[in-house]
Amino acid sequence: MTPPIRLTSTSLAHCPSSLHGPGYNPSAYGVGMVHLGIGAFHRAHQAEFTNRVLAKYGGDWRSVGVSLRSGAVRDQLSPQDGLYTLAVKNGVVTAYSVIGSVADVLVAPENPQAVVELLSDEKIKIVTLTITEKGYCQDPSTNRLNLSHPFIQHDLANLNHPKSALGFLVAALKVRFQTHQQPLTIISCDNLPSNGRVLEALLLQFAENTDPALARWIKDNIAFPETMVDRIVPATLVEDRAEFTNATNLIDEGLVKGEPFSQWLIEDKFATPHPEWQHVGVQFVADVQPYEEAKLRMLNGSHSALAYLGYLAGYTFIHETMANPDFNGFADHLMRREAAPSLTPPKELDLEFYAGELKARYENAALQHKTHQIAMDGSQKLPQRLLGIIRHNLKNDLSYTACCLAVAAWMRYVMGTDEQGKPIDVQDPLAEKFKKIALQNGNDPQKLVASYLAVREVFTEDMQHQTAFREKLVLCLGQLLTDGSKKTVADFMQKRKP
Repeated sequence: MTPPIRLTSTSLAHCPSSLHGPGYNPSAYGVGMVHLGIGAFHRAHQAEFTNRVLAKYGGDWRSVGVSLRSGAVRDQLSPQDGLYTLAVKNGVVTAYSVIGSVADVLVAPENPQAVVELLSDEKIKIVTLTITEKGYCQDPSTNRLNLSHPFIQHDLANLNHPKSALGFLVAALKVRFQTHQQPLTIISCDNLPSNGRVLEALLLQFAENTDPALARWIKDNIAFPETMVDRIVPATLVEDRAEFTNATNLIDEGLVKGEPFSQWLIEDKFATPHPEWQHVGVQFVADVQPYEEAKLRMLNGSHSALAYLGYLAGYTFIHETMANPDFNGFADHLMRREAAPSLTPPKELDLEFYAGELKARYENAALQHKTHQIAMDGSQKLPQRLLGIIRHNLKNDLSYTACCLAVAAWMRYVMGTDEQGKPIDVQDPLAEKFKKIALQNGNDPQKLVASYLAVREVFTEDMQHQTAFREKLVLCLGQLLTDGSKKTVADFMQKRKP
């Protein structure tokens, strides 16, 4: 057998029938977009929708990805002419498709000026972002820009060499304002409530601190549509790449994988032309908020709960966690009995059907979605995913015990040791603060809950003084510390059986 070769535009011409090509010649189309934060999710989601547009309609809508941290994605894609494969796994078969919509990748720390020049180029009509919640440098207690954040302080003083996503955007918008004044549409694709409004407010606040005239121009000329994105995109494993090579005799260092389900809703509010996304599965809607809230609370909330409780129980993957009937039932209860009652869904969204659909997605063993991966950056995610449900249900005298147990599991997780006493690699901007809290309070649930509730980056002051919530948290955390996750979840389900 011929030795495998690297995926490139040349080797793609000889690919086997099991590998679907882009359906067009990528080099025939120019660049019209930039994406900040070119991780696996973007390549398996927005870039794939754009790939569909290029295959069907063409147009100068390829994108340049910008990595705000490392050169890993650039090093994967550059030798492959920007090509990479999306592996869609449904638990039975894997479908491979080559994506050609990414023209290039820049690494911001290596050449900040090149990124600013690209973003300010008048040929760029749209900028999309997947920079995770922490990338917005927002103070969650005020919902305003965190002016004490080291990157923000640096960028306000050194706007020609920014470090943050906001800094790059404002630096480029300043150049646009001072030169051609072409409008821009900036689309946040992160799991933030009202992500477009949030991004606009933070950018305007940043701009006000540099040039009030620039801020006024941004307000009048730049659009910030709100969005909702949904696709489970686990980390790519060595085994995934090996499986691809066995199937195609090609080597793809940039391969990403995802589930069959993929959803993108965009508020129909643009300042510029855009790809024909609405004809390839993207939904343009007048109001994203009710869909977004349902996803944050039902999908993201239950996903985080399974991640923390599942990890503590010794499960590596979400599908393993769901194979335990108690955890499966717990996720169902959280979605149907606590998250759903906190929502006011549009008439098109059947929450009972949605919950069943989510459970089936979680049970897809082919995805190998790690609990530890989902557990990352919990301090940034809890307010949107779980605390919103709790706050609503407290106010309306509705059940919130499952959500409370999920928050307690997060507290137990960020203490930094598992149930066998082994260290947990807590990936969170506040990891050191959480570790200090654990060291200072030992295994005393009362003291631990009091200290974690005092973390303003996560909990608002009103939640600290909710006596019923606080007492329930103490009970849940106490049981997790004493009995462990499996028994705690089993007891929860036993008490809720008819």
